[in-house]
Amino acid sequence: QVQLVESGGGSVQSGGSLRLSCAASGSTDSRDCMAWFRQAPGKEREGVAGIDGYGTSTYGEVVKGRFTISQNNAKSTLYLQMNNLKPQDTAMYYCAVKSPCGRLNWAFAITAYNYWGQGTQVTVSS
Repeated sequence: QVQLVESGGGSVQSGGSLRLSCAASGSTDSRDCMAWFRQAPGKEREGVAGIDGYGTSTYGEVVKGRFTISQNNAKSTLYLQMNNLKPQDTAMYYCAVKSPCGRLNWAFAITAYNYWGQGTQVTVSS
């Protein structure tokens, strides 16, 4: 079992920045795949950024150039640095882990991830 706890959400104005964190504990593995998803009210959950077990990162088209995904050296904490935030980034952000993993054919295959956090709310005002 893997437990995930997100933090760092909040309310910011358009153009602002936030850094989300996801602390992973339990039966983690060095080759786990990790990702950030988000879900806005009335919309489907969508992939934001992912990193596979070999450190290859993937970004959703709408966040490329603004968001950066990273991990600490122990791979126990996942980060999402979000810059130049826009009102359309408003959503609940979820951390997800596929363990064990290695590589994924598609980083944002929701059903591939077997562990999910409770989410952290990000609200961007114009």
